[in-house]
Amino acid sequence: MIQIIPAIDIINGQCVRLTQGDYSQKRVYDKDPIEMAQKYADEGFQRLHVVDLDGAKSGAPKHLALVEQMATKTNLTIDYGGGIKTTEQVQSVLDAGAAMANIGSLAVKQPEVFKGWLQTFGSDKILLASDVKGEKIAINAWQDESEVSIYDFIADFIPGGLTQFFCTDVSKDGLLQGVALELYRKLKQKFPTMTIIASGGVASMQDIKDLNKEGIDGVIVGKAIYENRIALEELKQFA
Repeated sequence: MIQIIPAIDIINGQCVRLTQGDYSQKRVYDKDPIEMAQKYADEGFQRLHVVDLDGAKSGAPKHLALVEQMATKTNLTIDYGGGIKTTEQVQSVLDAGAAMANIGSLAVKQPEVFKGWLQTFGSDKILLASDVKGEKIAINAWQDESEVSIYDFIADFIPGGLTQFFCTDVSKDGLLQGVALELYRKLKQKFPTMTIIASGGVASMQDIKDLNKEGIDGVIVGKAIYENRIALEELKQFA
């Protein structure tokens, strides 16, 4: 059964959501990240996806203290990303209590470094974050498509031990208009043994049910929760 992974995106210590990664289209929600994490844990969820948007912008993690509190005060399995560029930063994320460091831009720009981290930390500690536009890897803060297909991108890391990744269709993210179901169907067909997590566009329980039918392992849900499109009570059947 598909696993629901609530998302907490952080700017200046506050829960926010962006639309298609655009910092100018930021909406701040009147919720404390620690309280939100505790709420998800109390509701029976097991995973949490944390995005350090300040870190992503500055190029270094900025909210490890918040992650440490989340890890201390809940039993959630936390993955954390945003600005991770060095081996020391990966270690600091794990030391703060995150179970996984999620890595996006560096894997595109320095694939050999990413492969080294898979060996150093193990595939269970490294979660690949792949952003896609038209089945091609998106770069430069999602503004441009590269010439690299998502399928070739994933395949390149498998010999090095990659076992899990999440994929965000950036044309869908933050719009509450539904998920890129065909993309995830193709990914599961091509990589049937991988742990595949869908991200971006979830607007209703039907999106989650559709992904579950396709055998997708997990789905990150953010804005739909904040905007009350989906009630936590509904999600608990997949928690």
